[in-house]
Amino acid sequence: MIEGVIFDMDGVLVFNRDAHIEAFEIICAKYGVPFDREKFMPSFGMTNDLILERLMPEVIAHTDWRRIAREKEEVYREIFERTIAPAPGLVDFLHGLRDAGLKTAVGSSGNTPNVEFVLNRCGIADCFDAIANGDMITHGKPDPEVYLLAAEKLGIDPARCLVAEDAPVGIRAARSAGMSVVAVASTFRREDLGDYDLLIDDFTQITPRNVLDLQA
Repeated sequence: MIEGVIFDMDGVLVFNRDAHIEAFEIICAKYGVPFDREKFMPSFGMTNDLILERLMPEVIAHTDWRRIAREKEEVYREIFERTIAPAPGLVDFLHGLRDAGLKTAVGSSGNTPNVEFVLNRCGIADCFDAIANGDMITHGKPDPEVYLLAAEKLGIDPARCLVAEDAPVGIRAARSAGMSVVAVASTFRREDLGDYDLLIDDFTQITPRNVLDLQA
């Protein structure tokens, strides 16, 4: 049975796809790099080093990618703070998981400032038993490192964890970690999400009972 639920952040805890895209558009324009949304979308869910390597390889060849990433995330937070809110049904679902005796964690490619920004602004920081983010890992999604770290911090066998993910690279990471998956169709079309155990549009469509009924 499932003992822990690990949540990706972007597109899962908050539906912030458009804010991230707008921020990347602004940063690409600043550095004179054309931005193609269709080419960008497959990298959604990756860490910034991998995304920037795809978006502007010639720029980061002679400019520290960390500086560009910081600029982008500052722009993103400025954009998103005007509309930030938890995903529909999320808060009730988190409280229900706690009541059912399940542990919860965040497993995000986002950096520490972004994770703290979302958890604090949404008032859900105390809903999680552990945090694993992009600043704590060496390999970003689709590598399973961030999810394995989250499971380790929870003290739960990866095979007894369920991951909530919105991006194909994140779903691949969860599967590589040996975890069950609930796919959230907030960022990508349902038909593009790939391999999952449950499919929802938001957290009004799932209950802790659905989680407990999954066989790990």
